Amino acid sequence: MKVSLNRINDNYLFEAKGASGVPVFIDNKADEPSKGTSPMELLLMGVGGCSAIDVVMILKKQRQEITSYKMEVEGERKEVRDAKPFEAIHVTLYLEGKIDEAKAIRAAELSFEKYCSVSITLEASVKITYSIVLNGKAIK
Repeated sequence: MKVSLNRINDNYLFEAKGASGVPVFIDNKADEPSKGTSPMELLLMGVGGCSAIDVVMILKKQRQEITSYKMEVEGERKEVRDAKPFEAIHVTLYLEGKIDEAKAIRAAELSFEKYCSVSITLEASVKITYSIVLNGKAIK
């Protein structure tokens, strides 16, 4: 896997592209107004996106009817020398539809513990937790 970055202004704005060729803009949040997403936000988006794809795929295979799927991914940071890496990430999955509770819980477990390459890449240094809200009710 390979991505490329191309600086597109005199400051910190970059256009990144992967194999799909779809551009993603990355910028330093210190410059307002920012024209892109910060690298740390992209990392949280990667955790959420990876898991979301897994969960939808698993639930579709189980013939569950998802009418809405939203996520919130929140990271807690710590200071390490001059950097501020994540020490914990919490993901909240908001699912709606005709979905069996046990199947929703199992899909999330499989994603975070077995399939999500992003979470598994980070698990040695970042505690990743999740909760599930199904049709407005917290189930995990």
